[in-house]
Order: sequence, then C-alpha cells, then structure tokens
Amino acid sequence: MRLVSRVMTGMIGLSLLVVMSGCAETTGAAVGAGAGAAIGAGTGYGAGKGALIGAGTGAVAGGVYDLVKHR
Repeated sequence: MRLVSRVMTGMIGLSLLVVMSGCAETTGAAVGAGAGAAIGAGTGYGAGKGALIGAGTGAVAGGVYDLVKHR
C-alpha cells in the first residue's frame, strides 16, 4: 500500500470521526493532514511528514478557533 493511499485512508477515518464528534480540533486536524499530505507529496518533501505537520497545525488552529468562537 502506497504512503499516499495510507494517508488518504487515515483521512477518511478522521472525517468519520469529525462527523461523529463535530469538534473543531478534530476538523482542523483532518483538514490540516489532508492539505499537508497534498503539499508534501507535491513538493517532494514527503506525504507522511506533511500530513503529520499539517495535522498538528490544524489541531492547534481548530482549538484556537473553538476558543474564540465559543467565548
């Protein structure tokens, strides 16, 4: 199984988790991981590393959004 298809499988799982929880951090992590994987694969940096960095950044951004929105 190629790395990109493994990342996409993880993205589908995270998307299902988002639908069930509706949490901003989870949504941010899922979107960030997908964007990071796409950018990492496109630039040659590596889809796995890009997904990891994107998931962390997206989770933080989702948490900040959640704090600001529900304050």
